[in-house]
Amino acid sequence: MTQRTFAIIKPNAVRSALVGEILRRYETARLKIVGAKLLHASSQKVAGFYAEHEGRPFFPGLVEFMSSGPILVLALEGENAIADVRALNGATDPAKAAPGTIRHAFGPTMGSNVVHSSDSPESAAREISYWFSADELFSYEQKSSVADV
Repeated sequence: MTQRTFAIIKPNAVRSALVGEILRRYETARLKIVGAKLLHASSQKVAGFYAEHEGRPFFPGLVEFMSSGPILVLALEGENAIADVRALNGATDPAKAAPGTIRHAFGPTMGSNVVHSSDSPESAAREISYWFSADELFSYEQKSSVADV
């Protein structure tokens, strides 16, 4: 089933020049990038995004980390995109992530594990709409060719 999911390449990955490698892994897995923005999110924007974690001990550090530098927010599309991206990313804790996954390869700690991704169709829809307006998303169903450029 074709579906969309959401991912963030976190500030430490952007600073470490890992964006290209992470995107390569997603695209090699036949995921299409249908939206992408490089931005420096404010602490208010990050706090709103992670609002479900407000009140937890790690929340202030999470907001500080995620607003510490540029992030790349992504809308990805593909067959079983949600499960595929989560499998590519690996376990949230890089120490528990399977070899070959993004977090195992590049995530130094659980608090700075280089990527975020949606865990359900409901989360994907909410997260995509939080960062993208409808006119910022590409549809591969539209006709496009080099001549259209």
